[in-house]
Amino acid sequence: MNALSILSASELDLALQELQGWSIERGKLHRQFQFSSFVEAFGFMTRVALVAETIGHHPEWCNVYNRISVDLTTHDAGGITMNDIHLAHKMNELAE
Repeated sequence: MNALSILSASELDLALQELQGWSIERGKLHRQFQFSSFVEAFGFMTRVALVAETIGHHPEWCNVYNRISVDLTTHDAGGITMNDIHLAHKMNELAE
């Protein structure tokens, strides 16, 4: 499977089983993270930004105090791809 191929519904269902906290909203992979403070939330965003830049795949996100709302989609492909699944896994790891 090509990293830029849109995942089928069954592939997406399988991937979601391994992605704690993630769901599909408005055709995008979605999760909200909550931290104990703004500094922890911002630190998480910084760590994710470094990973995202390295892999060349960037999230759509919004930060309000200690909460971060994330949407992932591969714009070039027009949907959710393995690039999004990979970044979601990395984000979960970095949130621990």
